[in-house]
Amino acid sequence: MNLLLDDTIVALASAPGVGGRGIVRVSGGDVRRVLEQHFAPRDGERWANATRAERHVGEWRLAVDLPWDDVPFQYGLRLPIDAGLWPTKRSYTGQPLAELHLIGSPPLLEAVLTQLCRSGCRAARPGEFTLRAFLAGRLDLLQAEAVLGVIDAADHVELEQALQQLAGGISQQMGALRANLLDLLADLEAGLDFVDEDIEFVSREQLLSRVATAQRTTAELCDQASRRLQSSARPRVVLAGLPNAGKSTLLNALTGQSAALVSEVSGTTRDYLCVPLDRGGLHVDLIDTAGWDSETSGIEAVAQLRRHEQWQQADLIVWCHDLSADSALDEPLIEELRSESARGGPFVCVGTKADRVPVGWTSSSERSDEGVQAKVSARDGRGLDELCAHLSELLAAESRGRRQWIGMTVARCQNCLLSARDALDRTAEAASLGLSDDLVVVELREALEHLGQIVGAVYTDDVLDRVFSKFCIGK
Repeated sequence: MNLLLDDTIVALASAPGVGGRGIVRVSGGDVRRVLEQHFAPRDGERWANATRAERHVGEWRLAVDLPWDDVPFQYGLRLPIDAGLWPTKRSYTGQPLAELHLIGSPPLLEAVLTQLCRSGCRAARPGEFTLRAFLAGRLDLLQAEAVLGVIDAADHVELEQALQQLAGGISQQMGALRANLLDLLADLEAGLDFVDEDIEFVSREQLLSRVATAQRTTAELCDQASRRLQSSARPRVVLAGLPNAGKSTLLNALTGQSAALVSEVSGTTRDYLCVPLDRGGLHVDLIDTAGWDSETSGIEAVAQLRRHEQWQQADLIVWCHDLSADSALDEPLIEELRSESARGGPFVCVGTKADRVPVGWTSSSERSDEGVQAKVSARDGRGLDELCAHLSELLAAESRGRRQWIGMTVARCQNCLLSARDALDRTAEAASLGLSDDLVVVELREALEHLGQIVGAVYTDDVLDRVFSKFCIGK
């Protein structure tokens, strides 16, 4: 990557096409000169000596080349424009930066961009504004990737994840972890400098305790990254329950289509069925599975195996209990279900076939300690919208707690996290065996190097190329 940081760069920062407003962004040392050359504020203020962020409304003196009988001539325009200037290193890029807000007409925007390039600016490369922000220390690499996550978010869940990462959620965890390890490294190296004077800056017990704390934090980050990498773009909601509990009927009612075969005969569903569900703000993959049956053989055993696989991959498990049935929900089934749910996602019990239950009658199996329950009827639609709203709330809470990483960050950082975890394991082993602090320092430095690659404290041009080449121009 050829980092020409002294160039003044320009790009369209708003979406391409016609719009009520278009934005042109400029960053670099010549920003003020360019503004003075082409922009005339209505209040007559000049920006050559600006020391803080300023915003002015004025006119942009635009010369447009138009063809007339194949002989080009210049036609001068005074274009109304709203311009903002950040003249110091406190801007987004850490350089003088300006944003020009004008009419979102593609020809006019192209004319302004062309005029700026003729005045000495260079067209920005993909992600170059955010790259400069990273190199200036305004963002770390995790937050820089979150900028792209915000741009590419496909729904409100992905947007919330990206905004959390941009706000520094993961960066704060990573920064605290690195700071603690750097302090520990400083104590150990100080002890090595005074080894002949028998001065101890950190005891062996303190060393083991501080490394153990770092190990727990790193293991938690590895677990978060692993969960995010395994999760699909849309959350997976799995319908579970005893045979003939109304799972397939509920799937058809929620999705508004006859996707699942429905019959009064128990055991109709032999394989799982996945159908997209978009209803009332809930956007998930809804999965119907075979009914629970512990005594199976042949094809039924295969169906149970498929059910087990879907439960392991579920973001949310919905246990469907037939309210019209006489049998109560069996506690051992719930416990086994939770133990088999390897992802540890939320669980909710839903009473189905509510239309068959007399008014005022309460199923003996209804349990308040299993979380908020809902009664639904696929036949008359009772409770379906309320169920979707509740599932959406559960998934949103689960996303905040478990999916703090955006996908591209996990893909880049997972190996670094695993390597840092292994280095910390070797650090703890060396310390517990009473080996020399020199060996402990070597392993600790390796852990810090891997963590530094995640936040961008340690980077190569290849890493920056992979990250910022995915950005659109103007960001």
